Amino acid sequence: MRQYELTVIFPLEEDLYQVGRETVLADLAAHGAEILKTDETGDRDLAYEINKRKRGKYLLFTLKLDPVKINILDKVFKLNANLLRYLFVRIEE
Repeated sequence: MRQYELTVIFPLEEDLYQVGRETVLADLAAHGAEILKTDETGDRDLAYEINKRKRGKYLLFTLKLDPVKINILDKVFKLNANLLRYLFVRIEE
């Protein structure tokens, strides 16, 4: 298992944020991710407009995950309508 940082951007609406956050946590748990740290970095301006939104709520996860599961989670996250964007970054050991 490797360490990754996962940054997720949600809409500002609290109900969409809560549903999206719970869905991401459930998807990570279902695919065997071990969440080491969760950091809510708050509301920020987006670099460019996404789905007619100029601001988003950012959430940063530090996790351990099997590299094979990244492609599977990528496909699952693409289907989640409550995510504006997400990014997996491998942490070098």
